[in-house]
Amino acid sequence: MGILEVKDVSLTFNGKKILDEVNLYLEKGNVYALVGPNGAGKTTLAFTIMGLAGYRDMQGDILLEGSSIKNLSLDERARQGITLAWQEPARYEGLSVEKFIQAGCADKGNGEIVKNALLSVGLDPDEYLSRAVDKTLSGGERKKIELASILAMQPKIVMLDEPDSGIDVASLEKIFDSLKLLRGYNSTVMLITHSLTVLKQADYAFLMCCGKIIDWGRIKKISRYFEEKCISCGHKNIPELEWLNSERSS
Repeated sequence: MGILEVKDVSLTFNGKKILDEVNLYLEKGNVYALVGPNGAGKTTLAFTIMGLAGYRDMQGDILLEGSSIKNLSLDERARQGITLAWQEPARYEGLSVEKFIQAGCADKGNGEIVKNALLSVGLDPDEYLSRAVDKTLSGGERKKIELASILAMQPKIVMLDEPDSGIDVASLEKIFDSLKLLRGYNSTVMLITHSLTVLKQADYAFLMCCGKIIDWGRIKKISRYFEEKCISCGHKNIPELEWLNSERSS
């Protein structure tokens, strides 16, 4: 079932078109990867879907479960079940890890959810629950705590921007394990990545270049981008729904 549809979305900054009639169609419970060179518009697209300030003056439409969210604020979109994990996780001076994770949890009184979320990302609750989400935590620790908060939240749509950034190999495996948990929650995940290793965790992928979606399909097809460093851009910029059905039957 379709969960999110981006329809002909364009976004212009200082006279330059950053997103150029982008179209995406995401189905519930799948993991997608969004790949492409630096400056292609990948993070801008995530910010636009999330509704961040400065990214809402767009053309086109964004539909969540068939209803437009283009006029909703960031907070309203979050309440609708959309979340974004930043490449560089935020710090929250004075806020404990426990309170941070509880903030997005549907059952805020259930401490086991918080503990289990931390365990899922490889962090010991006894060590981390009372710690502050501040500069005393490493970037990798903050990234795992942010992911734990997403697991506790069980959102409809999760966008992870460069999930492997600043993460060691063992921690990356924990993140991949968390993707399996999100699948179990029937969450839809979009991985924004430059990594072939991360790409291989997805079911389908989209390739962006110069603000356009230039290719889409199964991972084997899109992995050519990493092997060849670049592929032909002679594709239509409208990923029709037929590719889902044709790829499933192949």
